[in-house]
Amino acid sequence: MRRGIMAEFDSPEALAHAYGRLGAMGCTRLYTWTPYPVRGIIRRSFPLVVPWLMLAGGLLGAGLGYLIQWWCNAIDFPIDVGGRPLHSAPAFIPITFESAVLAASLTGFIAMLAFCGLPRIHHPVFAVDGFERATVDRFWLGIDFADARYDDRLADELTRMGALRCHRIGAAQ
Repeated sequence: MRRGIMAEFDSPEALAHAYGRLGAMGCTRLYTWTPYPVRGIIRRSFPLVVPWLMLAGGLLGAGLGYLIQWWCNAIDFPIDVGGRPLHSAPAFIPITFESAVLAASLTGFIAMLAFCGLPRIHHPVFAVDGFERATVDRFWLGIDFADARYDDRLADELTRMGALRCHRIGAAQ
């Protein structure tokens, strides 16, 4: 959320009530910042595509690990040791598994950073006076300017819903 309205609440119940009323009004671009998870606000923040990306990364890493071992031992520099085969799949299993785990974990780490928008040095909500209390004892609700139901009168509505104060972020164009 770069532009919109932010409202500060002093209790999780007031936040959940306002969130529910705004949702019933048809607002879809709602954001919350709370010191702990609040019951009544259901929003999936973990992208469901990350496990699939990790699976693809793991399979690609395993295939690449196996391919490198096969190339080095059977094609590039074959050494016949005691008449054993140059391409011995059981000998390649440990490195193949380790390559899969490494690639999957790196894929998951990079995907989560990308989906979370990190690294983020500055965000407009950090400039709101009192926002640092979102990690201690305050509950914040934001409505994005791009929401179809956004209106400048929402600040008055949020105050009637129990908001301690409302802040406008960015310039509405």
